[in-house]
Amino acid sequence: MDYAEHFVTAADGTPLYARDYAADRSGPVPIVCLPGLTRNSRDFETIAPRLAQTRRVLALDFRGRGRSGRADPATYRPDQEVADTLQVLDHLGIARFAIIGTSRGGIAAMVMAARALPRMAGVLFNDIGPKIDKAGLLRIRTYLGTDPQFGDWAEAVAALQSSNPGFGSLSAAEWLAFARRVYREMNGVPRADYDPALSQTFPSVADIEAGKVPELWALLGLMADVPSLVLRGEHSDLLSADIVAGMHQHHRRLASVIVTRRGHVPFLDEPESLAAISEWLKVVDAG
Repeated sequence: MDYAEHFVTAADGTPLYARDYAADRSGPVPIVCLPGLTRNSRDFETIAPRLAQTRRVLALDFRGRGRSGRADPATYRPDQEVADTLQVLDHLGIARFAIIGTSRGGIAAMVMAARALPRMAGVLFNDIGPKIDKAGLLRIRTYLGTDPQFGDWAEAVAALQSSNPGFGSLSAAEWLAFARRVYREMNGVPRADYDPALSQTFPSVADIEAGKVPELWALLGLMADVPSLVLRGEHSDLLSADIVAGMHQHHRRLASVIVTRRGHVPFLDEPESLAAISEWLKVVDAG
């Protein structure tokens, strides 16, 4: 499906990129797709065209990722990513919206609750919550900030398989499609599609081991009246069943679904995901 492309300049001059699947600008509540830590707008190729059959869908690249500009590494923080997102939405005239937040994007959604709660019509947390399991953070730390050199897409797929456990059921074609969403092609070979300096604002191994990672339960509580859904990959090492149970205690309008045969993060096109998203959007559109 076709999409328009927008470049919006952030307050500090950083170019911000967004795909705009604007099938019906006057339809139901528009959706804003916010990607994971090292991911980009291509992550939502699995779901955006389907959703855009009935509503406007935006998929963003956070600063330092994808086609958005590289910036001062100190600005690679959720609060800045929220400010950037709101600037893009204001530029495009989108006042009220629902969020699909994959991993880091879900963290940004919780931070946004402190700044723009009245504008948030709904939130989907894709394998993320206000607390993050230590095992998943340590796994991300093993590859974050590196700039791997691949000779071809087969090597990129092998690296992805090594760093993304829990997806053993994928076919070779599905792994390649996954890799093409994560990596970009440069001079005929795949490369990482994020600024390696992103690692500078990520918790250190010592802080992770010591449990010095902020928890966002209070922010989740702020949005307890916002229709929300959390998808948890069956094999996720970032979002445990206990954390999901805690989310239900803090959020009275939260639904949760386990996505089988998926680790961190589900692709959003699984049968369980599609059914849950459809039900969530019914509640979002009902107000």
